[in-house]
Amino acid sequence: MRFEFQTVGITILHIDIERIITTLSGWVWSPALVCLCLGAGLFFSLLTRFVQVRKIREMIRLLFSTDKSQKVGISSFQAFAMALSGRVGTGNIVGVATAIGYGGPGAIVWMWIIAFLGAGSAFVEATLAQIYKVNHNGQFRGGPAYYIERGLRCKWLAILFAVCSILACGLLMPPVQSNGIAIAFANSMRISPAIVGLVTALILGLVIIGGVKRIAHVAQIVAPFMAILYILLAFAVLICHASAIPAVLSDMFRSAIGTHEVFGGILGSTIAWGVKRGIYSNEAGQGTGPIVAGAAKVSHPVKQGLVQAFSVYVDTLLVCTATAVMLLATQTYNVINAETGAVLFQSPYPLGEPDVSYTSTAIGTLLGPNLGNIVIAVALAFFAFTTIMAYYYYAETGIVYLFGKGRKEHLAVWILRIAILVAVFYGSLKKASVAWSLGDIGVGAMAWINIIAILLLFPKAIRALRDYEKQQKEGYEPYFDPDKLHIENAEYWTSQTLPENESTPPDGNPPIQS
Repeated sequence: MRFEFQTVGITILHIDIERIITTLSGWVWSPALVCLCLGAGLFFSLLTRFVQVRKIREMIRLLFSTDKSQKVGISSFQAFAMALSGRVGTGNIVGVATAIGYGGPGAIVWMWIIAFLGAGSAFVEATLAQIYKVNHNGQFRGGPAYYIERGLRCKWLAILFAVCSILACGLLMPPVQSNGIAIAFANSMRISPAIVGLVTALILGLVIIGGVKRIAHVAQIVAPFMAILYILLAFAVLICHASAIPAVLSDMFRSAIGTHEVFGGILGSTIAWGVKRGIYSNEAGQGTGPIVAGAAKVSHPVKQGLVQAFSVYVDTLLVCTATAVMLLATQTYNVINAETGAVLFQSPYPLGEPDVSYTSTAIGTLLGPNLGNIVIAVALAFFAFTTIMAYYYYAETGIVYLFGKGRKEHLAVWILRIAILVAVFYGSLKKASVAWSLGDIGVGAMAWINIIAILLLFPKAIRALRDYEKQQKEGYEPYFDPDKLHIENAEYWTSQTLPENESTPPDGNPPIQS
């Protein structure tokens, strides 16, 4: 999109909006942010002694447990489903295609690496969100804005994150999801993108008006069901192309370390696209996951930290991997050097730049082209829709933080609702590259602020983890007492009635059952 201002037939100002967006995206997603994300994930993994590995059984146990003594908040599974809704979206279908299309097969290995390390970041940020959550109008609210203000005592940075989350989740990121839905339905059913965008916006409006409870109820049904169904479908495709899997795995790992004869020359792009799309998909360190984590009712913050770490695995190691191996086994992808535009690998199928057609063509090798397009369109619609729901909740939490209670908050929430519906409709009309660039700017800005914040606050999360493991070792279902751990400003927890003797379990927290 270009704007030109002329006088007496001479152009005096030329503005290329798309080029500005692309440039901003490149600035935000500089190599420094890629290194920061990887470094923070490794740092937290080492400090927690790789809690994302040690506590896998505990993660699954906690997924289906809820603190029934609390009447406020949503269950651990609902928080998991909402976080999964935000994570499982176009990033798992279109984002994986983009990562392979510009980074080669090895980009998927780097998505795995950032997911594994990112689970450590997800644990820390979710635990902090629980420590500093507040009870707002009968609902728990938490996330980076809250732990930056209460933990770091840095009000201006908390406000900056809240503003970034509103802009990113309310305006910049929803168009990415609606764009994917519109392209999928246009390719499969020849439905006008405008009609798809309008229908998506109307249905979204009906859900978000119901607030966090309705969003959680929809998410806990749709997100897990669609994820399981999609993985099973991908597995069926892989069975039909089983002979190609060894070569696929070889290409992935050789490309990831730069030894592949075709893709070795784009190792920098391989790492950058893998990390960028990995974070976009699993949201670890981005700062959105802890917003949902703060809404859960648990007896100890570490419980939600473990649940959120597990959701990173489900997103990347299962759903993203299912898409990636499908594309690679069926060769329904091109690899393009983003800097020169040269095509390094040309699919035997008529494919252009990376988009949803890569995945629908892969499914089409099993079901036929027409049915493949329809199946992906429906799957993407569910994935992307639940993601937009999660985005709305993230942005709404930013509104609540900024405006608090009263008429200003109520008015701001309604303005947000209208804005996100307009953004959804707008995204369905624009081309994918613009939508993705806008989304990348939003994700990157939040990631910069949040990762720096949790790097400064991590000792509190580590103390909470040690306290949790100590109580488990003593045979009790852990409870949280911030005073005992010398954690200040944890207002919600200090308002709870806790026992004076830590060896005595509180009411509602019985000894662990074997």
